[in-house]
Amino acid sequence: MRDFIEPAVIARLQGLALDARGPMIGSVSGRHRSPTRGSSLEFSEYRKYVPGDDTRRLDWRAWGRSDRYYIKEFEADTNLRLCLVVDVSGSMNYSPDGKSQPGTSRLDYARRLAGTLAWLASGQGDAVGLYCAGKAFQREIRPKRGASHLRFVLDELGNMRAGGETGLPEILHEAAERIAQRALVVVISDLLMDPEPLKSSFQHLRFRKHDVVVFQLLEQNELAFEFDRPIRFVDLEGAAPMLVDPTLIAKQYREAVTTWQDSLRTMFRDNGVDYHQVSLQEHYAEVLVRFLLARKRGV
Repeated sequence: MRDFIEPAVIARLQGLALDARGPMIGSVSGRHRSPTRGSSLEFSEYRKYVPGDDTRRLDWRAWGRSDRYYIKEFEADTNLRLCLVVDVSGSMNYSPDGKSQPGTSRLDYARRLAGTLAWLASGQGDAVGLYCAGKAFQREIRPKRGASHLRFVLDELGNMRAGGETGLPEILHEAAERIAQRALVVVISDLLMDPEPLKSSFQHLRFRKHDVVVFQLLEQNELAFEFDRPIRFVDLEGAAPMLVDPTLIAKQYREAVTTWQDSLRTMFRDNGVDYHQVSLQEHYAEVLVRFLLARKRGV
């Protein structure tokens, strides 16, 4: 058990399934809908028999009523591929209120979210993959099933270190091509960048028929800018520090943040991305409960 996997949280979430919003293409039978037809308990539709169809699937009662041959189609069930894309750029080292205690950074929060989702997915027989996104791919673990592979993913999550500039838009384009079949792609990042370069990368993921989820991790002061005295801001991705009097820029800052947030929400809504803004002050278990329940309701 890793220190970012809490048994109490796992026990609380155990009864909630991680569901995809659309059909998945997996390698074995599972709990998720497939775009192909197969054997299942859930009837889908009738279609006319054509030479070459399996005669065992003929509905003889329909033939007796209509004197025509019909095949019964069923929804096939499969497993899904959970692909976790975790931002490991320098800004992920940020901690609430400037604290630097171990386990309090944005990356630590992302590690808990990703690790718990990986545990839940593996527990229901799904494949789990991990992509660490800095300026380029720092690590890529292709989705696989099984306990030994889950340990491998969790080890890598525990070893993640943040630093340097972000290359998230380019990374997402690359991930869209590398993830060969439709998957549940979960992006965990602060998204502290211009929304415009992100737009085409999320469109690319959706074009590839991936079910895309975004957890944006932000701290309250990043949104409210509630500073009351001059303060020195340090860019964790390498730019020069700035000494600022908050009273001179607070109004313009909040307006800029509101515009930025509205742009992100519009982009995600227009592209069918499941978007969740997360406060670092909120316990991650509450975030996951809301997320999983919304998936169960099909929201």
